[in-house]
Amino acid sequence: MLSKILVANRGEIAVRIIRACRKLGIRSVAVYSEADRYSLHVKKADEAYCLGDDPLAGYLNPQTLVNTAKMTGCDGLHPGYGFLSENPGLAEACAEQDIVFVGPGAGVIRKMGDKTQARLSMLAANVPVTPGSEGNLTDLEDAIGQAARVGYPVMLKATSGGGRGIRRCDNEQELRQNYPRVISEATKAFGSAEVFLEKCIVNPRHIEVQILADNQGNALHLYERDCSIQRRNQKLIEIAPSPQLTQQQRETLGTLAIRAAKAVDYENAGTVEFLLDGDGSFYFMEMNTRVQVEHTITEEITGIDIVQEQLRIASGLPLSFSQDDVRINGFAMQFRINAEDPKNNFLPSFGYISRYYAPGGPGVRTDTAVYTGYTLPPHYDSLCAKLVVWARDWDGVLARSQRALEDMRLFGIKTTMPYYQEILQSENLQKGDFDTSFVESHPELTDYSLKRSPEELATVIAAAIAAHTGF
Repeated sequence: MLSKILVANRGEIAVRIIRACRKLGIRSVAVYSEADRYSLHVKKADEAYCLGDDPLAGYLNPQTLVNTAKMTGCDGLHPGYGFLSENPGLAEACAEQDIVFVGPGAGVIRKMGDKTQARLSMLAANVPVTPGSEGNLTDLEDAIGQAARVGYPVMLKATSGGGRGIRRCDNEQELRQNYPRVISEATKAFGSAEVFLEKCIVNPRHIEVQILADNQGNALHLYERDCSIQRRNQKLIEIAPSPQLTQQQRETLGTLAIRAAKAVDYENAGTVEFLLDGDGSFYFMEMNTRVQVEHTITEEITGIDIVQEQLRIASGLPLSFSQDDVRINGFAMQFRINAEDPKNNFLPSFGYISRYYAPGGPGVRTDTAVYTGYTLPPHYDSLCAKLVVWARDWDGVLARSQRALEDMRLFGIKTTMPYYQEILQSENLQKGDFDTSFVESHPELTDYSLKRSPEELATVIAAAIAAHTGF
């Protein structure tokens, strides 16, 4: 078993990894920028080291992270998600210093991070992919020719992308307009101008499968998550298992996901993402070579600690269970509590958290790094907490989620919590009938009224008095 891990991340995922390390008797080392000096992960780790004044530079420098791991006597490094979690350079830097990277090898990360290489690998493994260009587009004329072959609408996508550098084109005119835009977005976001083209699956379901694979040839799946409720390709609410799949579809997806993992000799935790069209056909979309934000709901329905399994696999141990041991128990939902104002076009809302109350009760879990008195910095993404709810059945998880959202309180900033309460009341969601167009198809759900509790009113009045008196 690894003895000491550098957690190369911040926020709630860093806290989550530190908790798993503690359960396994592994010492943890946190890193932080000055903007994160008072973050919860710094307080929770066994040791913590500052990466400097720049809010991002330290988190995004592979050599700095690996040198810190070496200096502090770490024999492993966990990248979490985001930042450098899917950067093959970090995995390579770890290998050069004899530090175990908690994730797949650099070659697999590089192959699956290149969307065209990933498509080719899946085609070779007989995993269905969305019709599109076989490789990267050479120029605009190539894009126009490929679009004519597969038929409009099409999606232009950055080869190295993940949620950015994506544009839908319904005709040749839009393709001509969007091609240079996607090139620009891809270059700015990923440092690469390579893009490819796919047939646009209109209003699909977004279904992903959690997989685990050790270094002894064992690979299995932990069933699926439904991530269809998203805004601008960013997930908001995730559900496990999907209420929209039949048992036969579920088994088919699991088989395809394991086939995909074995095709690239995958090790550690990963996610194989698919699109489900209106005809019931699945298409491979991408593979995430890291732990996912939404791994929590898979843990809730299976009882398996995914981060602990990551650490076991990285330590050279086999998986602690077999595919036959994996069972689905109930339903779970995760709500990404973002510091955003849905009533103001989801404008970010960072700042001082004057009060924070976590919800409780059976089947309620909160993963977060915020606390009362913490100032949420503006330098990072807006995710400030993940509310995870489990219940035995679909109606139960809807009701328990509504109650948990009502109980949860974050004062001082605006969040997406009241918006999620509106979503839970949607008839389509309650019937388990939704796709990736759900958010844009229901703009009325942001037209909610905020009812202030007595405590909130007292906070507002106190702030007004303080502003008026100067105290």
